[in-house]
Amino acid sequence: MGRQAAAVLYVLGLVVVVVGVDILFFRHHLLERLIVNVGIVLVFVAFYFRFLKHP
Repeated sequence: MGRQAAAVLYVLGLVVVVVGVDILFFRHHLLERLIVNVGIVLVFVAFYFRFLKHP
């Protein structure tokens, strides 16, 4: 259960960061918001594969 809880917290953190950046910086900029959101997701995925994925 610990691994599932960590995954849920990781995804929740991703959602919080994406929504926070959207609201704080890119509220009225659709294309820029999309590009930044994709970048944030890619950073989270890279971090997952580099540090959190267990063999």
